[in-house]
Parts: sequence; C-alpha cells; structure tokens
Amino acid sequence: MTWSHARRRDEEPQEVVRPVTGSAPKNLPNSPTRQVRPTHPAVRALAMLAAFAGTVLFSVVLARLTLEPSAASAALVHSNLQPGRSIEAYLENASTLEAARQLGGNLLLGVPFGVLLPVLLPPARGLLRVAAVTVCLMTLVELVQGALVTGRVFDIDDVILNTAGALLGYLFIGLRLGRAVHPRRRHWWHRRPS
Repeated sequence: MTWSHARRRDEEPQEVVRPVTGSAPKNLPNSPTRQVRPTHPAVRALAMLAAFAGTVLFSVVLARLTLEPSAASAALVHSNLQPGRSIEAYLENASTLEAARQLGGNLLLGVPFGVLLPVLLPPARGLLRVAAVTVCLMTLVELVQGALVTGRVFDIDDVILNTAGALLGYLFIGLRLGRAVHPRRRHWWHRRPS
C-alpha cells in the first residue's frame, strides 16, 4: 500500500492499483484491475522463519533417508547412470507396493524444494531455477551417497524423480507462497510515466 506523506486530514490514503494481466491499455477506463498489497514485514519474517525451520527439519529427514548406511543391501544395489533404467526396473520387476514406495518416495522427497526455495530464496523463484537448484543439490547428495555410504549408490533416476517432485511442489504451492511472501518488484523498465 502506498501512502502519501503530504496529505490533508480529510483525504483517504490511496492504494496502488495494478492490472491483473500485463499492462492495461490507457484508453480503456474500465480495464480489469486488482489491489496489490505488500506483505507486512512481520508476516514476511514469520514466513521466512517457518521456511527456515522447515528446511532444517527437511535436511535432517533427507540425511536420515539417504545417508544412513545399509550394509544388508550392499551386494544388491548398483549405480545407475542411464536415465529411466531404475524407473523401468521398478515398474516391471518390483511389486506394486515397492514400486510406489520407491518412485513415490523419491517424488515426495523433492516436493519441499519446490515449496521452500521460493520463500527462502526469492531469486530462486521460477520453474527453471527451482529445477536447477534441485538438480544440483540432489546430484551432490547422490554423489556423497554413492561414494561414502555403505549400501547406497548413485542413481540418476533419483535425481530425476526428486526434480519432478520439486517442480510439482513449486507449481502447486511454492509459486503462490513465494509470491505471497515476496511480491514481485516493479523494475524501472516496467514503470511507465502516468
């Protein structure tokens, strides 16, 4: 909300009104508009604190799920660098419950990235940015898992499924949540003289 500092007592404060889609043509007086109000700083701070706490909690869960040794499965697992190979193996050879657990679990593991990144890091907003950050982080987790953890291996399909989960989380929740906490700024090249 923009308040005029030099106003008379009988004047009401003016709110900034922006077009819903694109910029409204100047010759149409009744173009569709909505009121854009910035998030209160206290609400923004609480949202970022909650997102930070969620990220810490998610990091602990991620570490427990991916970085704990599994000596019993050391002889059973093999690295996968070919996209789709592990997904195909689960769909063809595993039981429905095991396939759902492995594939669905990897999808769900990526969802917090898509929800939390736009709140914690406003520059990370956007489908491609969320995908890039998720790919980088999950590739790092898979590399550490494959190199240092007994019974765990690098699997490119895990990275693909985690990234797909992050994109779903971003599209369904993160996009709106990020815009609510950090409204887009109008850059100088978007502003028109009135």
